Amino acid sequence: MRTALEIVLWTALALIVWTQLGYAAILALLARVLRPRPSEEDAPPRAHPEGRTLKGTGRQATNTAEHSGASQDPALPSVSLIVAAHDEQAVVAEKVRNALALDYPRELLEVIVACDGCTDATAAQAREAGADLVLDLLRGGKIRAQDAAVARARGELVAFSDANSLWEPDALRVLVGAFADARVGYACGQVRFFQAPSTSPAQAAKATNQEGLYWRYEMAQRLAESRLRSITAGNGAIYATRRESYIVVDPIMGHDLSFPFNMVKRGWRAVYVPEAGASEKMVPSIEGELARKRRMMSHTWPIVLHGGMLDPRGYGVAYALMILSHRVLRYCTAFLHVLAFAANLALVLAYPPGGTGPTHPASGVYTVTLALQVALFVCAGLGGLVHARPLLVARYYVLTTASLALGLWDWLRHGTSAAWEAAEGTR
Repeated sequence: MRTALEIVLWTALALIVWTQLGYAAILALLARVLRPRPSEEDAPPRAHPEGRTLKGTGRQATNTAEHSGASQDPALPSVSLIVAAHDEQAVVAEKVRNALALDYPRELLEVIVACDGCTDATAAQAREAGADLVLDLLRGGKIRAQDAAVARARGELVAFSDANSLWEPDALRVLVGAFADARVGYACGQVRFFQAPSTSPAQAAKATNQEGLYWRYEMAQRLAESRLRSITAGNGAIYATRRESYIVVDPIMGHDLSFPFNMVKRGWRAVYVPEAGASEKMVPSIEGELARKRRMMSHTWPIVLHGGMLDPRGYGVAYALMILSHRVLRYCTAFLHVLAFAANLALVLAYPPGGTGPTHPASGVYTVTLALQVALFVCAGLGGLVHARPLLVARYYVLTTASLALGLWDWLRHGTSAAWEAAEGTR
């Protein structure tokens, strides 16, 4: 029994450390040591479905996932920029104006707003702001709205953004540049989260979310993944695909997670282009972030368990290890913490240091590991009362880790709706 508890404890702790810290460290080291993947000049161009070659637009770089700067190629591809929106009258006009102001030839840019069962003035405001096509659709969820827009799109590439995400002026040119590599089927840019300015002490007190810190760490890992092979997840604020690589997925399975690994299975690369920037307002509080991630995880678990992520066919060894380390183990972190705590507590109770019963040579070590786990939870609790950065980080980690299990519970208990609602405080 003792040996089994020790195996559970150390295995769970090792997997937590690996997925949260070790994987990122090894990934960064490999990305520095190993040669980047060959540039597009080393690969034959992939034919466009209409029979012509889709020309690249980005300035050549050592690694095609790191294109930067505006293109000088006059043969830019046409792009349809799609915004799926449900009751976004507060932000849609600004989003359309932002899209039309991008540094991209107007005749090659089509802006489509797909209104998913909107009950407000979203459609009217999108038309007034200058959208090329506004679709009034029945409520079917974000994915089906995007599918409908792709079916009507005229662009060689289809790009996607959220209604509350604003792109930097050169973002589209830079993002399109990734497709100069004929192997790239999906490219996502970098979204930067910011806190809305506080207008009162009460609002300032609510601005506790540490998503920006986590997101910078996450983006560093995706950059290394992109350099070595392909990313394991994208983001909804700024991404694009070729028309022929676009995938119709289950309406409850978002593009952010389902597209990258499915692209790899189909022989494409999915890359991260950090120079293609967008910005988006984050949820103000950590508690709000918990609710947002809980909703996200109710869409994530169907992809993991039923969407093909666990099927390694088509991955290759390196990418399979990336999926296991960065996705599967990360999503299992809440359960690993429960196992580690339960095994640790059982060992301490069975072999207390200095007790009169049977002793264990490592009983002092188990007391320390249990104390560290308890300290994490105590700091997370204190973070709700004292807004000190270390305590807020601990609170963010504990609550967002809990969201992984809560999202699974929600999905198993009542399923997941294809429809979505904007997170509170992000509009």
